[in-house]
Amino acid sequence: MLFAPVLCLACYLPIQAQWLQPHSPQMPAPPPMKFVSRDEQTQLDGASDPKSHTRLSIDLASEHLSQAEQFTAQKKYEAASEELGRYMGLIDYALRFLGRMNSDKGKTRDLYRFFDIALRGHLPRLAVMRRATPAEYGINLKDAEDYVRNARSDALDSFYGNTVVKEPEKKTEKATKDPASGQDTKHP
Repeated sequence: MLFAPVLCLACYLPIQAQWLQPHSPQMPAPPPMKFVSRDEQTQLDGASDPKSHTRLSIDLASEHLSQAEQFTAQKKYEAASEELGRYMGLIDYALRFLGRMNSDKGKTRDLYRFFDIALRGHLPRLAVMRRATPAEYGINLKDAEDYVRNARSDALDSFYGNTVVKEPEKKTEKATKDPASGQDTKHP
């Protein structure tokens, strides 16, 4: 008679102990490695002028972003992460290429503007991918979004260069009436 409750308790304790153990959080996926393949490097080096070089960089980066979107839809997150690294590598390469050009020329500013407009269209695509990706891979997509935002910011800063002059800040002065003289006095 005493054997049945002891047996039930013995079976229940391991199950109870399993629920009490803390669950280990999932480790985030390693960040994607940014790189430009030799084939793409050869294509970019063969570009005849800066405009075609920048356009080709954006086109190649867009292809990698499209591949990453397809892999994300197929739930192949490792392959999507690899394509994301290639995408960011091309964006970085294009930005460095533009940085080596003479920024005083109007053509360079036009290329920076083209670069900015192209990246603006990539941000919503990255956001959609991040929403469809598990958390351990989603952090890489969030980093990629931040990277693209920073690249756009760098492009816009270079686009405007030294042509934007900021107005100096003015000190606000308070005008009060002096009770003795009845005149306004200014205090910083």
